[in-house]
Amino acid sequence: MPQAVAGPEIERLIQLLARMPGLGPRSARRAALQLIKKRDTLLGPLAEAMRIAAESIVVCSTCGNVDTRDPCTVCRDPARDPTTLVVVEDVSDLWALERSGAVSARYHVLGGVLSALDGVRPEHLNIAKLVERASDPAVTEVILALNATVDGQTTAHYVTESIRHLNLKVTRLAHGVPVGGELDYLDEGTLSAAIRSRTAF
Repeated sequence: MPQAVAGPEIERLIQLLARMPGLGPRSARRAALQLIKKRDTLLGPLAEAMRIAAESIVVCSTCGNVDTRDPCTVCRDPARDPTTLVVVEDVSDLWALERSGAVSARYHVLGGVLSALDGVRPEHLNIAKLVERASDPAVTEVILALNATVDGQTTAHYVTESIRHLNLKVTRLAHGVPVGGELDYLDEGTLSAAIRSRTAF
């Protein structure tokens, strides 16, 4: 077992950084060292920003986005198209679509996808609230912007069945989104094309 090369406080920082997506133990050590080297310009301000974020960030009770107010900035935006709901798996997917500028609608974050392997059932997701929102007479289309994975497509089918009685137009992203691909990793051009070329589900 490798021995610690720094005090427990620094080791704790490294362990926490290693939990971040895309950061393994080695990358976490490099990141921690960089933060320590730039304590005044990076570590201190980052710690303060994280403290403020922890105190002020809330989950939007309408769509599931994260923001510092509820309802969130997107839900409060009067310029958004109220006739369209874009259903996404996670907040990162909402942010990816916003970066693309391809759609100016309202969103609904499911908070995950159905997965028998992981024990994720419909009641674990924000589906009941979606059905409630889709029942609004102003809504005419639901865009299923879910990841092109097996679980993503299973979830898309379940959501479609859940809102079928509402007689809405239900579309999905075009197959320009690669099978197995995740929205957060796609470039803005691909996302824009996928939104424009969406098809009936």
